[in-house]
Amino acid sequence: VVSTQSTGITVTRDLATYPYGEVLTVPQNLGSIYLGETFSSFVNVQNDSQQTVRDVVLKTDLQTSSQRMPLSNPTGQAMVSKLVPGDNISEVITHEVKELGGQLLVCTVSYINTSGEKQMFRKYYKFQVLKPLDVRTKFFTTSDEEIFLEAQITNTTPHPLHMQKVVLAPSPLYT
Repeated sequence: VVSTQSTGITVTRDLATYPYGEVLTVPQNLGSIYLGETFSSFVNVQNDSQQTVRDVVLKTDLQTSSQRMPLSNPTGQAMVSKLVPGDNISEVITHEVKELGGQLLVCTVSYINTSGEKQMFRKYYKFQVLKPLDVRTKFFTTSDEEIFLEAQITNTTPHPLHMQKVVLAPSPLYT
């Protein structure tokens, strides 16, 4: 079972008809987050079968348009040597979002079943990273060569934002 903190979780009641990893389903599209926020997710793997599995590996990555970053278990080593029926492993992953656009949380679970075969499944969860502020600037030059800067900051989120500090850091050429 791979789950993330989100709304719209669907739990399947008839476990006998589903293969490993299909018991708990979260929406494939997790919604949106704003640039600079911290993405946090609770990831849980539970053995809902009647068999003990061995060498369970949980690996989570965040894939952006330009890179793929490991969020947990970058070496791919087994987190537990065996996972008996009803047991689980879980972790909380966090990452400060620094890139706009579509992002993909990739959760990969691998294990060895009772027949000695290596099994693996992946779940993908999409979300958008949006720009929380829009900054527009205008420059004005007076007749005596003074330069004035007008900065318009617009909240593009549907929620109120509180700015604690705004700083103008001029180039050394303009000081």
